[in-house]
Amino acid sequence: MRPEDPRLDRDPGLPGEPRRGRARGPRGPHGRRFLTRGRAGTDTQGVSVPARPHIRTYAHTRLRAVNPPLPEKTPMPMVYSRARVAEQAIDAGAVLVNDVSGGLADPAMLAAVAAGGVPCVVMHWRGHSHDMNSRAVYGDVVGEVVAELRARMDAVVGAGIPPERLVIDPGLGFAKLAQHDLRLVAGLAELRALGRPVLVAGSRKRFLGRVLAGADGTPPPADGRDAATAALSAIAAHQGAWAVRVHDVRATADAVRVSHAVAETRAG
Repeated sequence: MRPEDPRLDRDPGLPGEPRRGRARGPRGPHGRRFLTRGRAGTDTQGVSVPARPHIRTYAHTRLRAVNPPLPEKTPMPMVYSRARVAEQAIDAGAVLVNDVSGGLADPAMLAAVAAGGVPCVVMHWRGHSHDMNSRAVYGDVVGEVVAELRARMDAVVGAGIPPERLVIDPGLGFAKLAQHDLRLVAGLAELRALGRPVLVAGSRKRFLGRVLAGADGTPPPADGRDAATAALSAIAAHQGAWAVRVHDVRATADAVRVSHAVAETRAG
């Protein structure tokens, strides 16, 4: 494995901790929290992937999410699939680009990331939200996602982004049914075999609602899935995930710490 970009080891600090590199930017309506090796930071979304697939928000409205520039060039990742937004976000201080399309939605995205010199997340993606559910057809979901991610990694590297800058994401909830998402979480070791850090973004997603559904099949609301998200994050950490993206940082951080403590005891 090539050495990782040092920015992938950034320690942003936990909420309330005055650690160097802590993300102080707004969380707000376009924000999520992320954990890397038990530390927390903030990201800002420059793309909307709504629950109702016939609704999309395009780049010209998303530029507002990254302007004005982040306070003090605050280090934070940005989530988007439009090159124009990515360029402005990098100029504003973003240290990582998380393109949910893996560079497929905008032909100019990979060149923009290569020019920006920042790490990027390559997510498994089969199409836009308006028809992605029809693409959730797999014989071997883990094997197919791994193969498709490998092809995207080759394309990204071919576009001039060094492999040590890549993070991969199985794309939970994107062109996947609940059983596919669960199988991918169980198969994270196979994704890690691609040789790059793995990001897991399952916070409050529909498949967790399906797992938690009552006897009548009604899932809890999204904000009622934080405990399930913490459990998912602990499982992902146990399987070697590099980072998770979550809404409720504190509960997830505690769950990940317990997972790491158990793993360290076993290793000892």
